[in-house]
Amino acid sequence: MLAEAIARIERSLQDGLGVGVTLERPGQAEHGDYATNAALRAAPQLRRAPMEIAEELRTFAVKVDGIADAQVAPPGFVNLWMSPVWYGEALAEILAAGGDYGAGSAEPTTRTQVELVSPNPTGPLTVASARNGAYGDSMARLLTFAGHEVGTECYFNDAGTQAELFRASVEARAQGEETPEGGYAGDHVTRLAEEGGDPLDSITEEIKSTMARFRVHVDAWVRESELDVQGALEKVAEHTFERDGAVWLRTTSFGDDKDRVLVRADGRPTYFAGDVAHTLWKFERGFEHLIYVLGADHHGYIGRLKALAAAFGHDSDAVEVLIYQLVNLTEGGESRQMSKRRGDVVFLDELIDEIGVDAARWYLVRSSHEQPMEIDVDLAREKSEKNPVYYVQYAHARIAGILRRAGSAERSPAPPAELAREERELIKRLVEFPATVAEATERRGPHALPVHAIRIADDFHRFYHEHRVLESEAQSFRLALCEAAKLVIERSLHLIGVDAPERM
Repeated sequence: MLAEAIARIERSLQDGLGVGVTLERPGQAEHGDYATNAALRAAPQLRRAPMEIAEELRTFAVKVDGIADAQVAPPGFVNLWMSPVWYGEALAEILAAGGDYGAGSAEPTTRTQVELVSPNPTGPLTVASARNGAYGDSMARLLTFAGHEVGTECYFNDAGTQAELFRASVEARAQGEETPEGGYAGDHVTRLAEEGGDPLDSITEEIKSTMARFRVHVDAWVRESELDVQGALEKVAEHTFERDGAVWLRTTSFGDDKDRVLVRADGRPTYFAGDVAHTLWKFERGFEHLIYVLGADHHGYIGRLKALAAAFGHDSDAVEVLIYQLVNLTEGGESRQMSKRRGDVVFLDELIDEIGVDAARWYLVRSSHEQPMEIDVDLAREKSEKNPVYYVQYAHARIAGILRRAGSAERSPAPPAELAREERELIKRLVEFPATVAEATERRGPHALPVHAIRIADDFHRFYHEHRVLESEAQSFRLALCEAAKLVIERSLHLIGVDAPERM
């Protein structure tokens, strides 16, 4: 991988200096392709002047394969210029890897399950649940791309008080009666009352359809009502105790902040008892690492879910809980508030109808899951370069158009004697993709991909506006560069569930 090529250069320089060397892209292109402040960092340790160390490092650097020139800049930076041959090798590697460029970063690999969305089936999926789906599905794609064996799951909370209250709300509407206190309202309640049948079954099927439309792949659909709760409780019986007529699980023995009730004094299992059965279901299918994508109101679940893993004999770190924050929509400068029970909720299908799947997926992962999110619906539906998803897709379509017009013309990564700055900048951006995608996977941050895709589009557009591709002296090399850029943009988009159109 090109990241390894850069790492080799870092190690070579480190061997010459005796301290760690990290290469970074300087803020200004005239300061080189890469630069390092290793001399500044090493000066206190070596008790020598930074400029003296930098000069020594420069002398060593020009002997390293792939480095064409090195210069020292005050107060102790070393700026490096890579050779055209190095750029050609970088381009050749991208093209050889194709769609697998940047893949396989996981070490070691694990059998991982990602649980996403997992709604109470008391209404169609909302925009809030959509963030769960977009984020969780993107993480599953990233983990798979990294080399993990990944399964995805949607868990329907179709048992308990809320499910029964929803059924009662639909039945009351069908009978022309008042909605039960704390019950559900909205057009979907009226529609389900007219349709008849079990409203939970109807909503469950609607959710499956919406998630497929939203490009969220689910391997296992699990209903709480179908889990073997009693069998699961027997598996953790050695860790239980009775108090006030209720059965408790001693989760404090496994790091939780308090013990949890499994069975109430009246004999009814708690919601947590369902969690016990659900966790066992996951482990019995051979998953080694369980990832839960949960909303902002579920912070208290982290300790108890980790405790359950330990109670079943697994490391508590086998459970990872990713908490995502709320989504707010604005339109015409005004916020749209949402409440499923009141009926003034914005459903995911409505958002897709307004802005499309691509924009919805993009905007729901463009920010860290740890931050509240605001989506400007007016901008998201706009078909112009002001809209970032459109801007990136347009770059991909433009490249596809160039390659179509080129037909069977030769594409070669063999570089010309001199490379233009825009060519260098674009290749360097493409070279960053493996590290970007590996870090996004490790940090559970798919929002890094839209950011990187925009930067590639920026660099490509600068290259395109400054240099002719077809019928130029460097046509074969520039066609190879276009093909590599297209590959990386397409992979960046597909990892977050966004289409990469060939024409726009």
